[in-house]
Amino acid sequence: MQFAKRLQPLQSNVFADMDRAKAVALTARRQLIDLSLGSSDLPAEPHVIEAIAQSLDDRSTHGYLLFNGTQAFRQAAANWYEQKFGLQVDPQTEVLPLIGSQEGTAHLPLALLNPGDFALLQDPGYPSHAGGVYLASGQIYPMPLRVENGFLPVFADIPAPVLAQSRMMVLSYPHNPTAAIAPLSFFQEAVAFCQEHNLVLVHDFPYVDLVFEAGDWENSSLNQKSLVPSVLQADPEKSVSIEFFTLSKSYNMGGFRIGYAIGNAQLINALRQVKAAVDFNQYRGILNGAIAALTGPQAGVKSAVATFRQRRDAFITALHRIGWHVSTPKATMYIWAKLPSPWNQNSIEFCTQLVKQTGVAASPGAGFGKSGEGYVRFALVHEPLLLEAAVERISEFLNSPST
Repeated sequence: MQFAKRLQPLQSNVFADMDRAKAVALTARRQLIDLSLGSSDLPAEPHVIEAIAQSLDDRSTHGYLLFNGTQAFRQAAANWYEQKFGLQVDPQTEVLPLIGSQEGTAHLPLALLNPGDFALLQDPGYPSHAGGVYLASGQIYPMPLRVENGFLPVFADIPAPVLAQSRMMVLSYPHNPTAAIAPLSFFQEAVAFCQEHNLVLVHDFPYVDLVFEAGDWENSSLNQKSLVPSVLQADPEKSVSIEFFTLSKSYNMGGFRIGYAIGNAQLINALRQVKAAVDFNQYRGILNGAIAALTGPQAGVKSAVATFRQRRDAFITALHRIGWHVSTPKATMYIWAKLPSPWNQNSIEFCTQLVKQTGVAASPGAGFGKSGEGYVRFALVHEPLLLEAAVERISEFLNSPST
């Protein structure tokens, strides 16, 4: 059989390699402590589960769900944005339900890119951002994120010939994997840059609530309930911007696959056209659960933030205790750690050997892009005692004669 050339860039996947290494560890009867996947171990709130459960007995929810049937969810999403960021949103033309934000970032390039067009992506960045560009037969220009720049891209470094062929820029803050956050001034710069160069500005925003402290800027003037800004606050007319939110992180609903796009009406319509060719919407009961999450008590969100803050502090303290000094992140559920010698330029081998020898699984920085080499990402998806046990195993691995 002959397959499309667009599949070739998708064949190399270090996370699949890590899955094989985890299988080897399990075969050797090692207790696995999996810190490689950013899948929350916390449950969805009871009032969310109850809304879904009540839907099951409603026969009217069992059929296909078309766009007009999502009106209540779109209104809840618009209201959530208005309350959180002080932004006016039209639920009819500026909101689109999605199967998580990953669907949006993967499908939007199909609506924007012709073969050979460039997308400007963060390096390191979330893998599905690149996957969507490859599926659209586009080209990727990686924007390096360096610690000396606060893991923010430098737009002036993008070559003019690349800009001439570029159609979109993808950003995501708070950032996976580096856990960096960005000020409103950065988004204002990004909006102005995209307006000048006729680019669509895409912002992936799954970690809006998993923020432990604000950055070194004042957000009180933003009239918002969030510690980090939305890109739409830098582009209130929604001239070039679209933002993706998922309920996977804030509301621990990763397995339910529910999120939405919000922003420029033309972009929303274009993404809706792509989506219509691929699938219908989710089961109506899941949307009912999402409405309950967005409109109901928010104590669960605050509790989740407190839980991940506690885990962050426990893991960082344990790393410092073994002599691995890592900066304390201000957001997300991740620790982005610069690897010590002799692993500082071989993150894949570090993670492969670590899980085989100790059962501790982590994500190699190289899996997020060339500029991620030399780092490793730990996901804080276990209780503090287990995280501390993982660090003890890491210490034994770093100090063993074979390493």
